[in-house]
Amino acid sequence: MSPTTSYPVPETLTDPLSVIPSNPPAAMPVDAPALWQRFPQAALAGVHTGHAMWSEVMPGGSHWSWRMPRGSAIRFFALEAGANVSVVMYSALEKLERYNMPDSLKAQHTAHYGKGHVLMSDMGRSMASVTADSLGWHDPLGALLDNELMNAKYGERRYEQARNAMHRSGKDGLLIEIGKYGLTKRDLVAPVNLFSKVSVDEQGRFHFAKDHSRAGDFVELRFDMDVIVAVSSAPHPMDPATEWAPKKVGLLAWRCGPAPANDACRAFRPENARALHNSDVLYL
Repeated sequence: MSPTTSYPVPETLTDPLSVIPSNPPAAMPVDAPALWQRFPQAALAGVHTGHAMWSEVMPGGSHWSWRMPRGSAIRFFALEAGANVSVVMYSALEKLERYNMPDSLKAQHTAHYGKGHVLMSDMGRSMASVTADSLGWHDPLGALLDNELMNAKYGERRYEQARNAMHRSGKDGLLIEIGKYGLTKRDLVAPVNLFSKVSVDEQGRFHFAKDHSRAGDFVELRFDMDVIVAVSSAPHPMDPATEWAPKKVGLLAWRCGPAPANDACRAFRPENARALHNSDVLYL
C-alpha cells in the first residue's frame, strides 16, 4: 500500500459500521469522513489512499449511485461474511450505452468475473476493469432479488411499520437509483453480483455457493469511461438463507488514473485489449 494521507476521524466515530458520524470539522472535506481508515488494512493493499475521493459504509439491503469519472476506481469491501453487491453501469456520456453481460462473457470466454476481466458495454468498450480481487469469482448470471421472491422468502416488512429495517429488494433499489438519472424499468440491465458465486453444472442448472465471501474480502473496479454506477446490498436471489440478514459493505473511491499501456487487464485477453482501446479512443 502506498503511503497514506491521515484524515482525522471524529472521536465519536468508534464504530463506523454502525454509528453515523457527526458533521466533519472545517479542516475535513465536507461530508467525506475517512471511513476507509477503519476497513480491514490488508484489504487496502495497492490503494493509493492519498488519492482517496470518498468512502462509505452501506448497510445491508441499502442502495446508492454515483457518477464516476474515467481513471477512478471503487474498491468494495465485504465487512461481513456472505455479502452481496449488485452493480449496474451506464455511460455518463450517453446513457443508451450500458453494461452488456452477454457480450462481456462471450468475448472473454467466461461465466464469472475476477481480476483481469473487463465489463464491456454494448458498444464494445470497456466500462470497468477488475483490477484487484481476493475471491476470483463474482457472479454475472444470477440476476436480482425482486419483491415477489423477497416476500416469499423473508416475509413483507414495509417502511410504514419497520422504517429503515424494511425489506427492499435489489431490483427496487436499483430502479430507485437509475431513476435519479432519467432511466426507467426498461433500462435496468443484468447486474454483476460482487462477492457471490453461481456455478453451472453439466445439465445447465445454477448452484449458489454458500459462504463464498468472508469478512475482509475485496474487489476493485477501475472505471475506463465516465460511468453512472448504481449498487444494491440486498441479498443474492439464490441465497438459501430464509432470514432477512443482508450484510454491510464498505466502499472506497480513489483516483487511480486510466489503464496504462502495460495494464494487466489489457494483457489478459486480446478482446480486453480491444475493448480498452475502444474506450481510450473515445477520450482522445
